[in-house]
Amino acid sequence: MSKKNKIIVVGAGLCGSLLAVRLAQRGFEVCLYEKLPDMRKTDLGAGRSINLALSNRGLMALDRVGLKEDILDQCIPMLGRIIHPIKGDTFLSRYSGREEDYINSVSRPGLNIELLNLAEANDNISVRFNCKCLGVELETATATFQDKSTGETFSEKGDIVIGTDGAGSAVRRSLMAKTAELLFDFSQSFLRTGYKELSILPDDNDNWRIHKEALHIWPRGHHMVIALPNLDGSFTLTMFHPYEGEAGFNTLNTKAKVTAFFEKYYPDLIPHCPHFADEYFENPTGILGTIKCYPWQAYGKVLIMGDAAHAIVPFYGQGMNAAFEDVRVLDDVMNEHGDDWEKVFTNFQDLRAENANAIADLAIDNFYEMQDRVDDEDFIKKRKIEMKLEIEYPDYFSKYSLVTFRPDLDYKKAMKLGREQDALLLKICTQPEFANITLEEIHQKMIALKQSMLAGAYP
Repeated sequence: MSKKNKIIVVGAGLCGSLLAVRLAQRGFEVCLYEKLPDMRKTDLGAGRSINLALSNRGLMALDRVGLKEDILDQCIPMLGRIIHPIKGDTFLSRYSGREEDYINSVSRPGLNIELLNLAEANDNISVRFNCKCLGVELETATATFQDKSTGETFSEKGDIVIGTDGAGSAVRRSLMAKTAELLFDFSQSFLRTGYKELSILPDDNDNWRIHKEALHIWPRGHHMVIALPNLDGSFTLTMFHPYEGEAGFNTLNTKAKVTAFFEKYYPDLIPHCPHFADEYFENPTGILGTIKCYPWQAYGKVLIMGDAAHAIVPFYGQGMNAAFEDVRVLDDVMNEHGDDWEKVFTNFQDLRAENANAIADLAIDNFYEMQDRVDDEDFIKKRKIEMKLEIEYPDYFSKYSLVTFRPDLDYKKAMKLGREQDALLLKICTQPEFANITLEEIHQKMIALKQSMLAGAYP
């Protein structure tokens, strides 16, 4: 490894800032560019930042740069989902039967600011804001930018360029421009569901109006609202609704319609957020989509990571965690190959691409589960069995736990094993021949399933 290596990182969001810090800690010169203004000095607006769920994979990456404990101090633990059915009492569905397994609600801008502060405190990192990437010359690792403040266009040459510039990545578009040469595959798919943010404000004593140590869900079949707690006593609410139909954002186009809809489907929310109709029209409607592509690198000179390589919908709470895991895995590969960038990039994409596709698919699965199944009788029965298994047998992990609390297991393996476990448990819950099965018998079936899959190396 040589300190003279100059690395250009395009995009100073969560992934890019963490990456820049880790590379600088390894001794590289890092030039970090961001198209937006500095969020520490400019209000970038509200309504498009879904609250983040920080879990074990993300925490492992933050630990690499020494930020884990500082960030945990800014988090609120969420022990499970509190379900608010349209009829009946609310109930808590814990994420795991193990007390140490929980996820953390964290502020996206708060976390990004901490990473930017750490980046700017490092002498090996230079940061420029308001610089939009116009493209990258792949063979020479030269990135071209436009300074949005002055209109000036300039180029920066590095030893390598890494694009962490999000779902609309300019660096990825430069790879796509070489589709025939690189055999570049790209797919983009959108849910017919969008999102809009609302809020529950603190009460008069600056306390949380609903239970704070949980992710709240109001499941309504083809639409839902979720709520994540914030440190100031508020909750960020997110409506996930289709664009058309009775619940559609395009249909709910007057305050009268929105009010009538909430009175019908979310009546218990209204006392906590009486301002919902105002916020509904103040905040934009966001889109939700999945991006898959391959390869992630070209010529050992240019690499994409995070959302630039694998944007996913937010329903497994793994988007940020997967991007942070990219940084950790790249760091591990560099431990083996140093700054032999062709080997580093090739090995990195081989380790990550299939796993990124797996968590993208799981996130879509969880979308349908959260809005339609969390209050389903068979699903609740399955979750109760999973909880008992996790309490009684430390070697058992549900699909959710495999993904969220087992960072030693990659996403593809977690998906494969988790789906097989789910299928078996649903069979046990619904078929009469299993009516008298004991918990120990279920556990033995799970052991046999896992052993069978291990023998097949998770095809």
